[in-house]
Amino acid sequence: MNKYSRRTVLAGAVSSLTFGAACSNGLGSRGPGTIDARVAQSLSFLYSSYPATRDLRDKAAGQLVMPLVTEAGFGIGGSYGRGALQVNGTTIDYYSATQASVGLQIGAQQYAHVLFFMTNDALYNFRNSPGWAAGADVQYAVNDQAGNLTADTTTSLSPVIAVVFGQAGLIAGATVKGTKYNRIIP
Repeated sequence: MNKYSRRTVLAGAVSSLTFGAACSNGLGSRGPGTIDARVAQSLSFLYSSYPATRDLRDKAAGQLVMPLVTEAGFGIGGSYGRGALQVNGTTIDYYSATQASVGLQIGAQQYAHVLFFMTNDALYNFRNSPGWAAGADVQYAVNDQAGNLTADTTTSLSPVIAVVFGQAGLIAGATVKGTKYNRIIP
């Protein structure tokens, strides 16, 4: 017979609730129209707030826009969001982003991010993987506190460049490393 302390049961219940909150990220309708509208708003905000990201857009083979990712945790945490993959400004697929984590964490936050695929190979590998996970090949170009951004030769040589922006909440340091992306049918 297993004995569970009140602390273990409470931690499990709170973790379940926070992960559930992360999965309900406020996009409302699962329809492509809603996702496309959020993507357009996010890109408009990104390009007006960080004008140098237009240079990344112009050089990229494609971009994955995740307009709203919700992350929550209490010991065990997770994040979830939905977005669109665009090539030449046209949506060609929809994706979900999920991440799970265990460790010293408590709180919740929301943020947006864009992955710029700087080579056709990087875009091809992303589109043809059964579930692509962001790892060491992702270069960060800016965080939300930076006042300027340059697409210098170092970042423009990276196959994938991530821009995380619009952070709000109580967990510091949004990152896409360890995030798994899967194609969805909204």
